[in-house]
Amino acid sequence: MTTPALTPGQAALSILVMAAVTFLTRALPFLLFDHGDHPPRIILYLGSVLPPAIISMLIVYCLKGVSFATPAGWVPALVSGLVAAGLHIWKHNDLLSIFGATVLYMVLVQAVFA
Repeated sequence: MTTPALTPGQAALSILVMAAVTFLTRALPFLLFDHGDHPPRIILYLGSVLPPAIISMLIVYCLKGVSFATPAGWVPALVSGLVAAGLHIWKHNDLLSIFGATVLYMVLVQAVFA
């Protein structure tokens, strides 16, 4: 079953709603917290605890499918994770850590443990 096409009015209204939501999500923090002084303490707290929490959740998500039945199931993930941590500790560069570990993981999965 196919979905019916939008009328021009429905399409315009959809675009208008999406534009308004996009604008508000960008402008709302400035409207709420830009009073010329320091940000609220809760915002500073969230800014300090959310990045490590998000990274932890991403690590758990990335490693949820690791199988320990064979070395090919867990060695590439372990080695790449350790390389990412090592690169980050060494250079403090997020892009280098992510890119380097991703390239290593792909090489291990596609060539070494294929």
